[in-house]
Amino acid sequence: MPFCASCGSQVDGGFCVKCGTPVSAGAGPSAQQPPAGNAAVGSGLDDNVASALCYLFGFLTGILFLVLAPYNTNRNVRFHAFQSIFMNFAVIAIWMALWIVQIALHAVPLVGFLVSIVLGLGYMLFLFGLWLYMMYKAYNNQKVVLPVIGAIAEKQAGV
Repeated sequence: MPFCASCGSQVDGGFCVKCGTPVSAGAGPSAQQPPAGNAAVGSGLDDNVASALCYLFGFLTGILFLVLAPYNTNRNVRFHAFQSIFMNFAVIAIWMALWIVQIALHAVPLVGFLVSIVLGLGYMLFLFGLWLYMMYKAYNNQKVVLPVIGAIAEKQAGV
């Protein structure tokens, strides 16, 4: 089936239905295949976008990008996916330890409660800032290696 040289849509008769351009039957190779610029591309996300999205929903998106075909072979995306997974497990472990400390602080009547609230809110603000920072740096193709987690992520990603 011939294709329009202007817009790339299929042509049934002598004119393109979409743009109205007259199409001759023997116009050469451009009449038989759509132009390269108008073809649908399914290449996926850029590396920097995929790296930033690894941090979006924590270990869930990290695992997702380790499973998806075009991204699981890219070392940069694999590094960010592993670092996101390990970072979120560390966040959960620290949160559990902080929770135990907060329970112990409730033994002290008023001061323990206030310290507990300050610790909890401070930790949440720190995590939000770290999350934004990691996504921003990954989007800008800047590699941030977290102290303990980053070395393990580099080993796993093969960087």
